[in-house]
Amino acid sequence: MRIYVPATWPMLQKTVSSQKLEPLGGTAFALTPKLREVHTTDDDEELEYAAMSEAARASLRLLAVEFGLGEDGTPARRVVVVADLDDAEVTLRPDLDDGVVRLAGPVPVDVIAAVHVDLPEAEHAVREAAAAVDKADLGDLDAEFLVGEAEDHELAWYEGSELPFLVELGPGSGSSED
Repeated sequence: MRIYVPATWPMLQKTVSSQKLEPLGGTAFALTPKLREVHTTDDDEELEYAAMSEAARASLRLLAVEFGLGEDGTPARRVVVVADLDDAEVTLRPDLDDGVVRLAGPVPVDVIAAVHVDLPEAEHAVREAAAAVDKADLGDLDAEFLVGEAEDHELAWYEGSELPFLVELGPGSGSSED
């Protein structure tokens, strides 16, 4: 199963040092039956993109918490880690967002297929969106506009094996492919 794990830059750094990604609360996103049900397409690629988009919004929520705790040094970048889990224990969570799943444990670094990260030009929009994401979730249209501004920025793509180099270069690095 392909999963999309919302993360932050500090989580990437910890992943490189520990050789495992520990999703907050075991939360990840995937192409679930509920996600398939609520979208009008049968195209798996579009549905996978929808799961990744939900993970990117969840990354905003993680950033909101970090910024709220005074972690102002955290780069204002959405991060989504993509992994392929063949035998992992995954629990569907239909009580949450359409694509939410719960993982039974950490994700080994060797199953990370890709990492998606905002580029530097998205930082202002991402910081504004992180401050507004809770209000947007509750239906505030002005806040949804700010979140939409961040979501208008495409995430850069990195091969999973590039993760150590990405972290070493730091958050100012460019994309290997858009």
